[in-house]
Amino acid sequence: MGQESKNCLEVLVPRGLVFVKEDAGKTKVTNDGLCPLRISWSNGQIVSLEAIEFESKAELNILLPRFPEPHSHIDKAFTWIDNPNLSGTYNDALAQNLQEHKSRTPETVRHRAERSLNLALHNGYRAIRTHVDSFGPKTEHIWEVFLDIQLEWKLFIDLQLVALVPLEYWCTEAGYSFAKRIANVGALLGGVLVPPFSPESTKDYLRNMLALADNLGCGIDLHIDESFIQPAAGLKQLLQVLDEMKLTIPITCSHCSSMGLLSHNSLSRLADRLAKHRINVVALPFTNSWLLGRKYMQTPSKRPFAPISQLQKAGVLVAVGGDNVQDPWFPCGNFDPLALMGYSLPFAQLSPWHRLGLAPFTSAASALMQLDWDGTIQKESPADLVLLEAKNWVEALSTPPKRKVMIGGRWIDKKNTLSSSSLKFL
Repeated sequence: MGQESKNCLEVLVPRGLVFVKEDAGKTKVTNDGLCPLRISWSNGQIVSLEAIEFESKAELNILLPRFPEPHSHIDKAFTWIDNPNLSGTYNDALAQNLQEHKSRTPETVRHRAERSLNLALHNGYRAIRTHVDSFGPKTEHIWEVFLDIQLEWKLFIDLQLVALVPLEYWCTEAGYSFAKRIANVGALLGGVLVPPFSPESTKDYLRNMLALADNLGCGIDLHIDESFIQPAAGLKQLLQVLDEMKLTIPITCSHCSSMGLLSHNSLSRLADRLAKHRINVVALPFTNSWLLGRKYMQTPSKRPFAPISQLQKAGVLVAVGGDNVQDPWFPCGNFDPLALMGYSLPFAQLSPWHRLGLAPFTSAASALMQLDWDGTIQKESPADLVLLEAKNWVEALSTPPKRKVMIGGRWIDKKNTLSSSSLKFL
């Protein structure tokens, strides 16, 4: 992106994301966990951080790293208008999803994906893991689109791809051939494990998928236990299979919603087993709070949701993702990490002024996605930043604030684009 002269900002940075080696003893912290710092950058990297004096009335704004999005579906984003799920149920979401497949084309999928990436970029995302519906006759052409987009956007957003198929597909000859192609382009194997299901056949499917991925050296990201029934049934099947195998590949379990319905002791034991097998978890508050636990004309008094704090306590790496955006699975959303954080604060009781409350959106999500940069702001880290028009967390999360996004030490133009090739810098 070219050379750039040295630049400097005085800002507030979350204590859990900053490392100031030479001034560690001098670093001040505000009541909501923000450090006043002078940050300088040059040639796309941070070159110095210095603790500065701070008064409560000082006009300093919050600076954050660009965010990772660990779970999305940009192939189906913005399809609610044509395929609404007015009942808000899981079964009707699936039915509308399958209906959308009949009319999708490489062109419509490309438009949705680029619209998604454009929003994500300007809202502050630097990496996105998207699950791509990969069943049906149009799969090959859809994947060609995503591989093109991945290459086109690589300077601005790291796009990770997961092949989302029925679990049993990986047991077929076609599934094996597809898995080899997926592994060759650095993508992950995906699948869905939601009860009710046959325990024995499910174990066979899991054994085959895990062995296949391990042999090919690619990761796994499963939709698992996105359900209000049979709490943690899918996780229990997965763990029983993992007890029999030795694997080296990273495994992520997305949703894990019904795990939150277990008793305290059962939940703790299961969390410990997940930690033992180094299983990562992505919690998805938007879609799960909208979709699950519905009963006709009743507000659910129990909501299935991944027990983030208990998992963290057990040593499980937990990230929070936005999941669906304006599609049959969830009618709202716009790829805004600040909106996701604001919603998660009351629903999941995650406080960004605490390290473990902020990590699922930043450093833990970066680690789960195995990104080169963990999102901490220190000397020699990338100058990939988001400057909020907010002086405290209340202003940042009550209403998602205006923001400026920096990539490689350069602020991007606020003007929307539909193609990475036309992205402008200020």
